[in-house]
Amino acid sequence: MASVTVETTKLKSALERLYQRFNRRVNVEGDPLGFLYRYSDPRDQEIVGFIASSLSFGNARQIVRSISCVLEPMGPAPARYLTHSRPASIAGDCGGFKHRWVTGENVATMLNGLGSVLRRYGSLEACFKQGLHEKDKDIIPSLTRFVDEISGRSSGGMQYLLPSPCRKSACKRLNLFLRWMVRSDEVDPGVWSGIPASKLIVPLDTHVFRLSRTMGLTGRNQADIRSAREITDGFRAIAPDDPVRYDFSLASLGMRGGDGEKAFLRELGLREAV
Repeated sequence: MASVTVETTKLKSALERLYQRFNRRVNVEGDPLGFLYRYSDPRDQEIVGFIASSLSFGNARQIVRSISCVLEPMGPAPARYLTHSRPASIAGDCGGFKHRWVTGENVATMLNGLGSVLRRYGSLEACFKQGLHEKDKDIIPSLTRFVDEISGRSSGGMQYLLPSPCRKSACKRLNLFLRWMVRSDEVDPGVWSGIPASKLIVPLDTHVFRLSRTMGLTGRNQADIRSAREITDGFRAIAPDDPVRYDFSLASLGMRGGDGEKAFLRELGLREAV
């Protein structure tokens, strides 16, 4: 692990102030996470969360539009829709869909995989827990098994929608999904129970990676699973029970950039993030 540039106590104080500023429900409006709060059934929330996180790349407005397009045919009960719909019906509902390079066929394949998991385990939570072992340092081994369960024998576009940690991907969007499912505060709904937040991995987006490098949490140049684990270890030294606590706040700060980000870095005695 890279040596932390900023003294730990000073960094924790700055991150806590950032958390108090950004980690508010009002800041979820317009974020893909906001879709989860439209549903009350945990089985629906986990499905919506999986879909929303999977499509969370590209232009913000396009992301929201694409998520809405996938969810609309599912009606008010997405879990029931996936459990009872035939593959051909799902494929028809996804016809013409396009989100950057992801096609309707890709999404239909993913949705059929989710439906298969629901029929076999009853919920995504039960499937994930089946692969989680107490001896595991973090959730990566269980996430690998989880991806295998959903993807099955499918191919063609699924390696992007469902990347596996075993292929060195940072799995940013899957770790984002797990943050939503496991953590519980004003932002994260904590749909699942019994999975320690201490085992989560930082969803390594561009902004969090850039800021983490500046803070000295990693010296690596590639945002892969090794970097994600290294950065998570740095946050774990600050918040051992909840290393992903500051993810939403840092991502929000990074997206806004400008004077706010510069002020945060000056507070830590650091120059502009690179």
